[in-house]
Amino acid sequence: MSKRLVILGGGESGVGAALLAQKQGYAVFVSDKGEIKKKYKDVLSNHGIEWEELKHTPELILTADEVIKSPGIPQHVEIIKAIRAKGISVISEIEFAARFTNAKMICVTGSNGKTTTASLIYHVLQKAGLNVALGGNVGKSFAALVAEGSYDYFVLELSSFQLEDMYEFKAHIAIITNITPDHLDRYEYDVTKYAAAKFRITQNQTTEDTLIWCLDDEITNQLLSKVSGNARRFPFSIQQHVEEGAFVENNQINITVNNTNLSMTIEELALQGKHNLYNSMAAGIAGRLLDVRKETIRESLSDFQSVEHRLEFVARINNIDFINDSKATNVNSTWYALESMSTPVVWIVGGVDKGNDYTSLFELVKEKVRAIICLGTDNSKIISAFGDKVDMIVEAGSAQEAVALSYRLAKKGDSVLLSPACASFDMFENYEDRGRQFKSAVKGL
Repeated sequence: MSKRLVILGGGESGVGAALLAQKQGYAVFVSDKGEIKKKYKDVLSNHGIEWEELKHTPELILTADEVIKSPGIPQHVEIIKAIRAKGISVISEIEFAARFTNAKMICVTGSNGKTTTASLIYHVLQKAGLNVALGGNVGKSFAALVAEGSYDYFVLELSSFQLEDMYEFKAHIAIITNITPDHLDRYEYDVTKYAAAKFRITQNQTTEDTLIWCLDDEITNQLLSKVSGNARRFPFSIQQHVEEGAFVENNQINITVNNTNLSMTIEELALQGKHNLYNSMAAGIAGRLLDVRKETIRESLSDFQSVEHRLEFVARINNIDFINDSKATNVNSTWYALESMSTPVVWIVGGVDKGNDYTSLFELVKEKVRAIICLGTDNSKIISAFGDKVDMIVEAGSAQEAVALSYRLAKKGDSVLLSPACASFDMFENYEDRGRQFKSAVKGL
C-alpha cells in the first residue's frame, strides 16, 4: 500500500511537493487553511490530487505517514502540535525533494542579498554551460523542478522558515550572506533563535563541502565559532584581507580559491553599491569552487541584469528617478538601499512590522530623506520613529496614492524610493504585488 503524504499549504511549495510525491507513488492530500489560488487548484485537480481549502480536517491529516509543512506555517499552530503529538514526521518540501535527486546543491541563505546572490550564481553556472536550475524561495519550487526535469546542479535560495524543517538535507556549497534581525515575530523576538535557523544550512556538511560567509557580519561570526561542521570555509570581506575567499583592495575585488586568483575592478561589476560587492564576491567564490573559468565569472559579474524589485530602476519622469526596492522587507535591506542613494530621497516605507528597530536608519534618513510616505495600515511606529528626522511625513492608502504624493513632494534631481523595511501582507498579496503596483502607478503618471 502506498505511503500517505499530507501537504499543508497549497502554494508554490506545496503544489510542487504534491506533483513530485504523486510521481514517486505516494497517496497525496493537500490541505490549506486559506484559499488556494485558482492556478494551483487547476494543477492539483488536473493531476487528480485531492485537496481542501479554508480548513484543516484532522481526520484527513492525522492519518498521514509523513507531513510536508509550508514554510509560512509557524511551528506553534494547533494542527502542527497535533501532528507531532501523534509522532508523525514533519518536514519541508526542500527536505522531501532532495531525496529524489543526486544533483549538487548550492544553497544561499541570509537576511539580505539571498535572491541576488542565488540569481548571480545561477547566471555564472548557466554561462559556463552547466545543467543548472534556480529555485527554492525564488522562482519555481525545488520539488517542482525535481519532478519536471533532471539537473546536475541546483542553486537554491533558502529562507529560515524552509531551513527549520530540514534534517537530512545537505548543501554541498552553503552561503550565508549576512544575519540581521528579521522575522523576529516568528522567533519569540530572539535574534539568536532566528540566526540558529539560518545556520541549519551548515548541518550535515563534511570536509568535501564548503561554507561561504561574510567576515564583516558580526552575528554570523559569533555563531560560526559554535558550528561543528567540517566544511572548508571561504570568507568574503570589504574590510579586511583574506588568504582564501574574497576581499576588496585598491578598488578591486580579489577572489582566491585553491591558490588561484581572480580580480576585477569594482566599476566592472554590473551591480553597484556596497551590498552588491558582497553578493558579487560570494557568487565569484562559488563559481571558482565549481571550476568555472575566470573569464566566464568576470563576464557574468559584469553583464548580470538586476533582480526585479531589488533597487530596480523604473523610470525617470521630469528628472525624478523612481526606484522599486519592494523586496526590502527588513530594516537592514532598506539601510543598504538608502546608503546607495546619491540624490535627495522621497522614501515610501511601511507594511507589516516584524518587530523592527529603526534606530540604524536615523542618521541616513536625516542625511538623505526629504520626505516620508507611509504605505501601511498601521504607520504609528514609523511616524513615531522618524517624526523628528524629516520635515514631512504623510500616509497613503494605496500604491497609486503613494506614487502620486511622491511625485508632488519630490523636486527635480530627487529619487523616489520604495523600500518598505516591512512585509507586505497588510495591503498587498506579497512584495512582488507591491512592487508591480508601484511600477504600474509610476508608468501611469
